[in-house]
Amino acid sequence: MSEFGNKAYTLMHKNEPVAEIKLDEATVSISSIGQVYAKHHVPVGIPVKKGEIDRAALNEWWRGRAIPASRDGIQEALLELSLSVTQKLLDKSYGLSLSDQYWIRPSASDLRWSDINFFDNSFSEDVGNVLFGQGSSDAMNLMSPDNTSDGWLKKKWVIMESKRCLVKGGSGATQQEPYNEVIASKIMKRLGVPHVPYTLMEQEDYPYSVCENFITPQTELITAWYVMHTEQKLNHVSVYQHYVNCCTGLGISGITEALDRMIVVDYLIANEDRHQNNFGMIRDAGTLEWIGPAPIYNSGSSLWFSKPLGLIRAEGKLTCKPFKQDHDEQIKLVTSFDWLDLSTLDGIEEDVRDIFGDSLFVDEARCHAICQTLRGRIERLQEMVRSRNMLGWVDDQSTDVKVNIAYSGLQEDEEERER
Repeated sequence: MSEFGNKAYTLMHKNEPVAEIKLDEATVSISSIGQVYAKHHVPVGIPVKKGEIDRAALNEWWRGRAIPASRDGIQEALLELSLSVTQKLLDKSYGLSLSDQYWIRPSASDLRWSDINFFDNSFSEDVGNVLFGQGSSDAMNLMSPDNTSDGWLKKKWVIMESKRCLVKGGSGATQQEPYNEVIASKIMKRLGVPHVPYTLMEQEDYPYSVCENFITPQTELITAWYVMHTEQKLNHVSVYQHYVNCCTGLGISGITEALDRMIVVDYLIANEDRHQNNFGMIRDAGTLEWIGPAPIYNSGSSLWFSKPLGLIRAEGKLTCKPFKQDHDEQIKLVTSFDWLDLSTLDGIEEDVRDIFGDSLFVDEARCHAICQTLRGRIERLQEMVRSRNMLGWVDDQSTDVKVNIAYSGLQEDEEERER
């Protein structure tokens, strides 16, 4: 049904009607929200007050489902698809995603979740092929989960042996991100850290990482960004503590242990892009019960991927997210290293060399520098853990985390030697 340039839909959560909405045909934004049927099924982090959904917040959520404008090669892809903005792809596939169970059903339609969801039904690879610069077909089929994929790297969903898999490329002269995903997987497997396994594939000499979807038809990923919108953050509360508080408020257990592992892994691999949509929680889409922290995924922007050879060094300053701007500061948020056995990383350099072995983009000198620098990060962390065990930690009442006095002393010793 169309009225004054608006199309009427029902926002659905699997088979559960959530609310009536209208989309503006020109902007593909939510122009109005009608009756709310199931407020508990409104997307996490979207306020519902006095039975009314916050339209601005729901619009932000809806726009966030679209391919970001920063995606590598997106302008060329839009020209190929004869579209002005990526948001115009959303309603072409009913807003369906392989990360959650939300979708929009046209009003007066008898469409069923079981007939169209991408977990159980096949989908077109036309959009993914265009996003990879492989051209379009004469009769484009826009029914694709690629319409709702996030991130700035080229990526597409494919079905491999009946499994939904994400294929993701690299960037720049080194195309290093796909290799990094596999290296990070190796590190986390050795450390016993829950993670999404990645493998490497090549197409036309270019590397791509491949991972199986860790979300099922019964579950969904709620990123930290939306978890942190379930409560208002107070000015005196850190981002880290706010996230922990929100998870605790939702009844999610195991959060500090999961964060300890994520922060340690990101320190070791020098991850520069663990933003608030790159980690989160998994919940049951039917019962709305929280299952727990998601396994670690999307670790490609690491291992000095964008740095020239001369800047690959263990002590170098790097961009850091999500809780601090410096890894040396963020590692202090770890509440316990009791689980960590860094000896399991002995010989990890051989794995790194094997992964980079046939690369046309990462030469021997760069591979050697990464191996040496990764070993340096491991040794630095080992020294922090040793010092902590020897001297212990004390509570600092001015913050909501513990301050590692031993590590601070280690830093002062280093600075004194440099002077």
